[in-house]
Amino acid sequence: MRKLVTAVAALTMVAATTSALPAQAQAVQQVRVDLGQRTGEFLGDSGGVLYGLSDEGVPSDNTLEPLRMHSINQKPPAGAQHPNGDALVVAEPFFRTGGEYIQMNVQDMYAEWPYENPGGVVPCNQVCFDDYMTKLAWVVDQASRSPHADRFVYVPFNEPDYIWYELGTGDEAAYRTRMAAYLNHWKQAVTYIRTHHPGARVMGMNDATFRHRNYTDFLTFARDNDVLPDITSWHQLPSDSLDPASGNYFRTTYRTYRELERELGISPRPININEYGGNRDLTVPGQLVKWTAMFEEAKVAAGGKAYWTAAGGLAGDVVQTNKPGAGWWFYKMYADMNGGQTVRVTRPDTTTVDAMEAIAVMDDRRRQARIVAGGTASDFDVVVDGAGAFGRRVNIVVSATTWSGQNSDAGPPEVLFRGDVTPSPGGRVTVPIRGLDRAGDGGANADLMAAYEIVLTPGGKGTGAPVSRPWRAVYEAENARITAGTVRTQGTLENWNGAPASGTKDVGSLNQADSAVTFDVTVPVAGRYRLGVMYGNQTGAHSQQALTVNGGQARLVDYEATMNWTWRTRADVVVDLVRGRNEIRLGKSHPAVGTAVGEATLDRLDVERVTPPAPRLYEAELSQTTGPVGFAYDQREQSGSGHLTLKRGGEALFVVYAEQDGYYDLDFRHSASRQGAVAEVGLDRREVGVLRGRPGGRFWDGDRQRLFLSAGVNRVTVRATAPLRLDRVVATQATGPVRSVEAEDAVLAGAAAVRSQVNASGGEFVGGVGNGAANSVTFEVLAERGGEHMLVVHYANDERDTGHPYNTDIISRPLDVSVNGGASVRHWFKNTWSWSNWWARGVPVTLEKGRNVITLFNDPANGATAPDCPAPCRPVLDSGWAPDLDRFEIAPIRIS
Repeated sequence: MRKLVTAVAALTMVAATTSALPAQAQAVQQVRVDLGQRTGEFLGDSGGVLYGLSDEGVPSDNTLEPLRMHSINQKPPAGAQHPNGDALVVAEPFFRTGGEYIQMNVQDMYAEWPYENPGGVVPCNQVCFDDYMTKLAWVVDQASRSPHADRFVYVPFNEPDYIWYELGTGDEAAYRTRMAAYLNHWKQAVTYIRTHHPGARVMGMNDATFRHRNYTDFLTFARDNDVLPDITSWHQLPSDSLDPASGNYFRTTYRTYRELERELGISPRPININEYGGNRDLTVPGQLVKWTAMFEEAKVAAGGKAYWTAAGGLAGDVVQTNKPGAGWWFYKMYADMNGGQTVRVTRPDTTTVDAMEAIAVMDDRRRQARIVAGGTASDFDVVVDGAGAFGRRVNIVVSATTWSGQNSDAGPPEVLFRGDVTPSPGGRVTVPIRGLDRAGDGGANADLMAAYEIVLTPGGKGTGAPVSRPWRAVYEAENARITAGTVRTQGTLENWNGAPASGTKDVGSLNQADSAVTFDVTVPVAGRYRLGVMYGNQTGAHSQQALTVNGGQARLVDYEATMNWTWRTRADVVVDLVRGRNEIRLGKSHPAVGTAVGEATLDRLDVERVTPPAPRLYEAELSQTTGPVGFAYDQREQSGSGHLTLKRGGEALFVVYAEQDGYYDLDFRHSASRQGAVAEVGLDRREVGVLRGRPGGRFWDGDRQRLFLSAGVNRVTVRATAPLRLDRVVATQATGPVRSVEAEDAVLAGAAAVRSQVNASGGEFVGGVGNGAANSVTFEVLAERGGEHMLVVHYANDERDTGHPYNTDIISRPLDVSVNGGASVRHWFKNTWSWSNWWARGVPVTLEKGRNVITLFNDPANGATAPDCPAPCRPVLDSGWAPDLDRFEIAPIRIS
């Protein structure tokens, strides 16, 4: 059976700090990066998304700020197209985390897809347009009175080449009639917007497919009638956008558009490709690098991922509310290039669809170069010219992230190599990215779905931490021994909007009594191994399979429900394996356990040796910074290649990943010439402690903060109040006072009632909370000290609106949280795909020392409502009910 190896093990890097990169080989493809050839400012603005935010706090601020997102696309206020994603609702979290502007698709006031046409004919007639203008006027009135009015951009028409006007027709006479109607309506709409919302920007024409004919006529008319868009937009959705032989190839459509502007004497418009990519590409780092590399090369002002699945998860890159998937880590790599200049990249293959791509920047202020490359199943070299600018020694860090599914979180990119190298006399460094074949069949095992980050800085001074990775491998389900199951192909070039699958295949229809998938797994040593089963489960409830290892005692593996059969998540099971070959069977039934409940599709099996939790290292010179911050590489005692020099007001932001909710020791290594407090430590933009200078001792001092971190992404900031040097942060799992309360043990009021559910903690939960403050859950907490605590709510919510033809319109539910009878604070809890899936979300609460009473409810009167709006619309954003509640954990955010 053929076995593939993950990106984490896809390089033959030694597992320790070293001064030598892997040996170079002949006849591998090379991507060349010339640090001396600058091609312009790095924009980094193609990480936007359509309906990526759904509610206040969904997804979390922690997942938004590190991505440095530029623009997003949402529905207008009270739009009927989807139940959430209102631009006015998500404006505050988007802008407070650094966003630039929000697009509003005005036609998303309509409920149907494609949008209902009140006139009933094509093109949109007067009845149709009058109805539209009524809605547009209401949207403009709402948006123009918002405190964020100057940061909304109107998209008057969405895909007019398809909807209402059908401008993609090959009938020339019909095209002329339809285009004339569209242009007349565009002029009226834009004139109204600019008259009633002075200074507002508009975007268009926003076709589903770029056509030279359409944009020629549109721009000519708009120029002559003084209604040019402030931003030009169109969509690049199918995989032929990546195909150099296609007429829809982005690099071709971009050049055609810019030439058209020149021919018409129109000053260059900013371009926003505000919908790009199909399901096959989204969430896959190796595919996403291809899209962003094209946009960055063209200096497109912005770009946004399409909306094919569910709102509130950044197109599948955020898992639950606060957990990153591999796609999120790719966009974090992309965001970390901010501040540099792009440099020339020469790709090895410019004629083949799905060839590898790369983005590279040089940041002179930081003295850093960053390269992100990937999207190939073959070995490759990254050849870097101009590396001599870093000195006689260059420090190189190579990391990788690979696809983790749409609903399974991923840890930070794995460091594959860290060490100093010596450039050639001409200043060249070659970084080999190598496949590793543990199956013994000689196959190439580079990871098509992975993206690799290479960071170059001055070397020769610091000390690098050892690179240590547990043994792991990936086994594809389609290559296993299959009984009574069906192999299906998913997410290919031809099926560009099919969901991705590892190896492009999965195994389904495992619903017969004898259905089974049997993996032959070979491991280097006997011991405990974690099996990560990548699966899909569309049953709407938990399902199971019977697991046996080497024919031993059977056990049932539980699978949470997922959005559909191809929406992947991972179930982890720890087993004992013998050295060498092991037989792992996942089946529908087994005599020892009977027939398993439900069914699942199987994509792949990740096998990883269990090792003790290791501290996570975050080098300061690689963090995100703002304000007066310098970069230094001159201390022999420093960790990594360098450190930061922060002046008063300078800040470093570390994205600290937590495997689970709980306490972690954060050790800060720093140095200051001033005695006493020199910096404020923040957690998720709340101050939690200080760093103190201790001059006269060792050069590097240390401070430890024990903090309660949320599972997934945490923003840890160091903001200088006096000059200091900052070297690193190390996060280590710790323990602390966490109190757990079962919801059924709390005091219930009104309709709140205890109910049974096999997957709930203790087999019971509380439902019927909400639809008024009287239906509530109340419990007491004794706090040893006053201050901020984290309340972790374990909940389920599967409220949906199922009217859309392809989007899964999930609905978040709110909880109003009141402490000691005070004013309540509202928090939103995302859909969990099933009433039997129990997820967790932490929310901060402030407690007094001693006895505290916490009450949870949902009072619709606390929710945001819109004034009367033109039908159809959704003026109320809250159904009135709270999520089902399983249990609570509460803990001080800081204990030392």
